[in-house]
Amino acid sequence: MNKDSDRLRELGTASVPKLLFKYSLPAVVGTVVSAVYNIVDSMVIGHAIDDPNVVAGIAVTFPVMNLATALGMLIGAGAATRVSIVLGQKDHRRAELILGNSVLLTVIIGILYMTGFAIFLDKILMLFGASEHTLPYAHEFLMWVLPGMLLMNLTFSYNNVMRASGYPGKAMYTNLIGAGMNMILAPLFLFGFGWGIRGAAIATDISMLITAFFVMAHFFNTKNELHFVRGTFRFDWPIIKSVLYIGMSPFLINVAGASVNAIINNSLLHYGGDNAIAAVVVFNRFVTVFIFIVIGICQGMQPILGYNYGSGRFNRLFKTLWWAVGSAVAVTSLGSAIGALMPESIARMFMQDPEQINCAVSCLRITTIAFWIVGFQVVATNFFQSMGMAGKSIFLSLTRQIIFMIPLLYILPPHFGLDGVWAAFPISDFVATVVAATLLTVQLRRIKRKAVSSAA
Repeated sequence: MNKDSDRLRELGTASVPKLLFKYSLPAVVGTVVSAVYNIVDSMVIGHAIDDPNVVAGIAVTFPVMNLATALGMLIGAGAATRVSIVLGQKDHRRAELILGNSVLLTVIIGILYMTGFAIFLDKILMLFGASEHTLPYAHEFLMWVLPGMLLMNLTFSYNNVMRASGYPGKAMYTNLIGAGMNMILAPLFLFGFGWGIRGAAIATDISMLITAFFVMAHFFNTKNELHFVRGTFRFDWPIIKSVLYIGMSPFLINVAGASVNAIINNSLLHYGGDNAIAAVVVFNRFVTVFIFIVIGICQGMQPILGYNYGSGRFNRLFKTLWWAVGSAVAVTSLGSAIGALMPESIARMFMQDPEQINCAVSCLRITTIAFWIVGFQVVATNFFQSMGMAGKSIFLSLTRQIIFMIPLLYILPPHFGLDGVWAAFPISDFVATVVAATLLTVQLRRIKRKAVSSAA
């Protein structure tokens, strides 16, 4: 108990750079490990199955996977933020209630969306850009991976809660175990057993089962200060509303991503065919690594911001924010440089067909032009979420993918063809970052005035 209390107290007393590094490093490893699940599947499938349509088939599954992730993050991200804030307020009982309610919601929502996907899967995939050539691959992969989606929600969502309650290292190790299993099982099932695309899905399911077991075992352990307690597994509607309110921002980010992916896939199918859809796999998988590192930084930032905001330590709040911004922009700048200088090498990691590789090279050179500023935009969005300011976080979540990206996808391609689809990415990145910088500046001024007033 004392050790757990010390973990929480350090959020308000330890050196901010060291604290951010301590919490972000495990989070970065954990989020990158999350990316590895999909990246390994894409790379192994692209080289194990001698059909260029398989890469495009995997691309069509992204929006569906994003929707599953969105529903998990709706609960998990909201729970992690609320736990951080109430622990900063020394309200331990409320943190237990948040934990119990969140598990119930995750399981119920998971069962509902898995059932819906299974019934309407082909119609959903066609809506998201599947063609007659790619539908069989997309259908087979998703039908086999569906059982793992609920496990994925439990794993990634409650890793966030584990981290928020003072266990960043343990959250990292559980993800490492799952990623290690997936990296071993996916090649074995595809190359060794010859199971095809379903082998990659089964490898993911098994890996998710293992990580979900480790994550949930942590919260069943009564030696941990925050754990499952009898009597907390009953719906408490004020708690549910507070969790959903904050979790709505990452939920809408992923829903927006799924919606935009559907529009992008249909635009690509019209202007570039299945090869263009395959090219977007390379872009998505490449930038995912850097985006997930930034998300890891934000996850490390979140408990520090939430705790210090809840306890009124505003100077530490500002310092944490700017360290996170600098780190995130450095990461996305590196991604932007690699995408511009090494597009062909990146493409060859995921595909074999020369025409697909050429299309992917063109995609990377255009889409990564403004990627270097995305780090700032992601941190700004997560800043508002960490403060419990869900409305502003939701608005920023929608700017890039809905407010700017969708109109550009209808305006540019008729004039510039396939290059117009690619150009929509950097333009929306730039405009969304300008909006985020404006909102963040206004909010920081308000917090500074509040800090001055509190000091007086």
